[in-house]
Amino acid sequence: MKFTLLLLAPLGLFAQNYDLVIRNGHIIDGTGSPWYAADIAIRDGHIAAVGRLDSATARQTIDASGMVVAPGFIDMLGQSETSMLVNPHLPSKIYQGITTEITGEGGSAAPLTDAIRTADHANFEHYKIDPSWNTFREFFGRLEKQGMGINLASYVGATQVRRAVIGDDDRAPTAAELDRMKALVRDAMHDGTVGVSTSLQYAPAPYATTDELIALASEAAKLGGIYATHMRNEGNAIIAAIDEAVRIGREAHIPVEIWHLKTAGLENWGRMPEIVAHIDQARRWGVEIGANTYAYTAWFNSFSAFIPPWAHDGGDAKLIQRLKDPASRARIRKEMQMPSTAWDNEWNEIPGPQAILISVVQNPKLLPLQGKTIAEIAKLWDKDPIDTIFDFLIEDNAATNVAVFGMSEPDVRLALQQPWVSVCNDSQGTAPDGLLGQEHPHPRAYGTFPHILRKYVREDGAITLPDAIRKFSALPASRLRLADRGVIKNGMWADIVVFDPSTITDVATFEKPNQLSQGMHYVLVNGVPVIERGAMTNALPGKLVRGPAWKP
Repeated sequence: MKFTLLLLAPLGLFAQNYDLVIRNGHIIDGTGSPWYAADIAIRDGHIAAVGRLDSATARQTIDASGMVVAPGFIDMLGQSETSMLVNPHLPSKIYQGITTEITGEGGSAAPLTDAIRTADHANFEHYKIDPSWNTFREFFGRLEKQGMGINLASYVGATQVRRAVIGDDDRAPTAAELDRMKALVRDAMHDGTVGVSTSLQYAPAPYATTDELIALASEAAKLGGIYATHMRNEGNAIIAAIDEAVRIGREAHIPVEIWHLKTAGLENWGRMPEIVAHIDQARRWGVEIGANTYAYTAWFNSFSAFIPPWAHDGGDAKLIQRLKDPASRARIRKEMQMPSTAWDNEWNEIPGPQAILISVVQNPKLLPLQGKTIAEIAKLWDKDPIDTIFDFLIEDNAATNVAVFGMSEPDVRLALQQPWVSVCNDSQGTAPDGLLGQEHPHPRAYGTFPHILRKYVREDGAITLPDAIRKFSALPASRLRLADRGVIKNGMWADIVVFDPSTITDVATFEKPNQLSQGMHYVLVNGVPVIERGAMTNALPGKLVRGPAWKP
């Protein structure tokens, strides 16, 4: 019997032709492991080789000497489904190193009905968007036709399917209506969504019972989805809100992701150890539950959330009517001034009107007030702060967004340090120019990921660089079951960032938020540079990231 000796050549001995090779970098692969030195070769949008590739040839070579090479960052809550139609390049995202965004917070791009189009007309008009789609399949098709600067995945919002079936009213669905809502969740999953989501602070979402949410989450669970939630309460009743999320996870047999984990309000500062212990206990019980954070002490949301849920019954038009009615207005004022666990009372969670910063308005007459606090506007208008809130909402048809300073730094840091906490931007992609540049967003819109690298890694040493990269990449990818993204490894999509960890920084501030982060030398999306030598290339190589039940 003859044996043939097969000699395997060491990696790099024979020349290979690639699209792009990244040489001499310190690779932090996303798993949490320390860096190692290697080259990365890319072909057809994928990582084709990792190792010493001295003799490999390529159409383009990047010298990453002295820099970190890491997986592209995954934004666990991005909010760009609308702004991507305005500016598909999303410079605020790519300059942070974000290559994939997950969106759809309770409300989602679809399903869309004529009634929702009418109710949300002002928002579509503000962004000059024709909302001509009805389903996720049609919306995704529009994005693919237009092109995207980053990859995008979406949840179907439980609020969205509720609005599509029963509108904005404060009532339970009938059995037949619930069946229609469940069918819409199934349709969205088949169209490619990654799960079902809730945003239970914002009407009409609070009108949904836990049983209603379990029914919808169960449909997503059967099709491999996950349940993501802006919980019903992030303040005085946060433990009960976590318990609700845990119950939904257990009874629907679905993984749970808590968006932007926080403990809101002065009374709750210092409670993060209790919250962490509560979630750790649920994990020990076998509930697959994780969370994410944007790591700033101010949140950003709809200004109308300061108004108790009952006053939103029927939608924004009804809310405005109630704010104009003296009796309803007096009742709203009284409830805002009373501590409560029945709703997330933001007025009771802040030190005063100086903690509310007007950020985005839709009424052009109010544009000069963007960037001012309610305390400043109250003085300007010669009104008390609560009347100022009411009248501002009336003037802007309840469309205002605000930044609210209501968290403590030690709580934010402790949340970020948890091994099951990843990172979200919780802001739409934007740009410092054009229509989007007229807004005054939370600085996290431009700075979240570099902010964490600067403050919590480089300056404070609260987390290590490999763990930060894990929180930006492999952890969110594993939570979302993205088997082909989030790690530097052969065969993965080539979403890659190249940066100097000693200089990368956020620039955006609450006073001047429309400033791009600095320090990303290269950002590759599916193997194509969208940032090259620190500048945008205007390429649109992004892809839709579809869920496990997608039917082409």
